[in-house]
Amino acid sequence: MLRSAQHLYRRLRYGEPIIVVSGLPRSGTSMAMKMLEAGGMATVSDGVRTADVDNPKGYFEDERVKDLHQDVDKSWLRDSRGKVVKIISFLLAHLPEDNNYRVVFMRRHLDEVLASQTKMLERRGESSETSDEKMLELWENHLWRMNWLVQKRPHIEALDVHYTAVLEDPRREAERMRAFLGHPLDVDKMAGVVDKSLYRNRAE
Repeated sequence: MLRSAQHLYRRLRYGEPIIVVSGLPRSGTSMAMKMLEAGGMATVSDGVRTADVDNPKGYFEDERVKDLHQDVDKSWLRDSRGKVVKIISFLLAHLPEDNNYRVVFMRRHLDEVLASQTKMLERRGESSETSDEKMLELWENHLWRMNWLVQKRPHIEALDVHYTAVLEDPRREAERMRAFLGHPLDVDKMAGVVDKSLYRNRAE
């Protein structure tokens, strides 16, 4: 009850929430952005990072997001109220509290995230200095902190959306997003842009 009252107060004070698509890298955030765009929402993207073999449907990123962890002017976020911004989960803790945020948090099996990231680095001729075991441990700890963050910060509300669930039943997950966000989204169009052929790294 108290948390509901806090959210109501914040909506009255700070207005329409910013919609955030978040999660670990390679967890389906670009897919979620594509779905919300198809459903009728405006996305915040500068087009600097273009589509490639790792994300053939596009990245939907804005370079300003990368500076959220620094002491910089973040007022540009206010213009994103009612729009969708892609923000990696490591930066959620740095969102200014003078906005409300509804976060679609993409979840994916960590072994699949690791496999996808490894393949992406290999294609770029890069490698990670962190072992797979240590990387999985770091991600697990990070996701635990994100769960705590969502529960404790009144300016953030979140919906967990699982990558495989979207691929198995895109319309159902699109309806969950629409109900959570409170926007009149076109769920058929959202479901229609989900490309199951891009599910290239599967957990055993």
